[in-house]
Amino acid sequence: MTNDRIELLGKGTISRALRTLAIPAVISMLVNAIYNVVDTAFIGLLHDTASIGAAAIVFPIFMLVGAIGLTFGMGAASDISRKIGANQIEDACKTAATAFYTCLIVGVTFGVLGNIYIVPIMKLFGATDTILEKSVVYGRIIITGSVFQILNMCMNNMIRSEGAAAYSGRALMLGGILNIVFDPIFMFVFKMGLAGAAAATISAQFVSTIYLLRYFIMKKGIIKIHPRYFYPRTATYAAIMTIGIPTFVRQVLMSVSLGLLNSAAAHYGDAAIAAIGITMRVISIVMMVIFGIGQGLQPLAGFNYGAKQYDRVIKATHKALSWAVTFSLCVGIIFFIFAKPVIGFFSKDVAVIEIGIKTIKFLSMTLVLVAVQNTYGILFQAIGKGLKAGLLAITRQGLFFIPLIFILPNLWGVNGVIGTQPISDALTFLLAIPMAFFQIRQLNRLKDESENNNIRNE
Repeated sequence: MTNDRIELLGKGTISRALRTLAIPAVISMLVNAIYNVVDTAFIGLLHDTASIGAAAIVFPIFMLVGAIGLTFGMGAASDISRKIGANQIEDACKTAATAFYTCLIVGVTFGVLGNIYIVPIMKLFGATDTILEKSVVYGRIIITGSVFQILNMCMNNMIRSEGAAAYSGRALMLGGILNIVFDPIFMFVFKMGLAGAAAATISAQFVSTIYLLRYFIMKKGIIKIHPRYFYPRTATYAAIMTIGIPTFVRQVLMSVSLGLLNSAAAHYGDAAIAAIGITMRVISIVMMVIFGIGQGLQPLAGFNYGAKQYDRVIKATHKALSWAVTFSLCVGIIFFIFAKPVIGFFSKDVAVIEIGIKTIKFLSMTLVLVAVQNTYGILFQAIGKGLKAGLLAITRQGLFFIPLIFILPNLWGVNGVIGTQPISDALTFLLAIPMAFFQIRQLNRLKDESENNNIRNE
């Protein structure tokens, strides 16, 4: 099985390789995006706008937790793919083990400190006086179990880096499906209410962690995380953080931007917070599919870049781009046309529906632009171009979003709050295009040099 995966990465047709890697990632990430939406729907059954608002407050913190795992997971995955492509297996194992055990330490620490400072954290992320108490109840459970989320993000990406997308996908689907099953049990059978939704999430994450650990315990792949490979040296962390830091910056800024979005929306009442929270979870379905396609591209591009098969890197990028753009265009049109029934499914509050319709229409118009940004951002990560990946990460949710969230609401009121993200996406797209052009041109130059060297050697 391991040899089959290596054969697929290095010699399989691009369409088949990308399909094999991307489809499990898309399905699993879609299931997880859907469980976020279902989670919101179950919370909506409590018929309490404050509970929906509390979930919206904790959502960016949940993303921040995931960012820690993604920092090590994506950073390690990029390095592992390239090292496997270059046949440096022991070094790949050192990267994997170091990332895993560091995540374990960081996850436990985050859970402890998060509980100590739970109230100021909730306020920082936009909790109003009417939402604070429920935010603390929901957030305390999520933060306590954050170590599972962090480990899952790390292990999923490392497993995917050696082409085992199907196993990684099953782990994510297992967590998502169990969360959907656990929600009504914890919330209504056990009568835990909002706290039950959080308990369902953490319980599902725990089961996923066990399943992912099984991959390494049963030695199903090339990479190993045995403690003897734990190599906490500067060089190891440098290899991980070259890509890990841009990933962390992107995820943290995304979390911070959602917090700022909630804070800006709070000036217009709990209905605005609830509407934006609902919309962000719905849009996350599309985003997870786009990210899933990118997750399929990452090991394929990274392996072939390490193996100096630059033509396959270019072809894989173009194929992934076409899939992501086509999907986001189709779904964006659907969301724009059917905005009212989509928002109305989650809330019957007239004010929530009115603001939610505007929000989902605004975001639908720039989904294609996000697909382009993400594809090239993943390419930069896969081939170790941390600076370029970091620049795109900083601009979308930082350089553009943060100033705009302070400026636009003062000009356009609640419409300014809603318009901040799509305008940021448009500006980032304009930056991404020339960066992508020059990177593809460089890959073409490397391809030509490699082909000329092969001809001379013959």
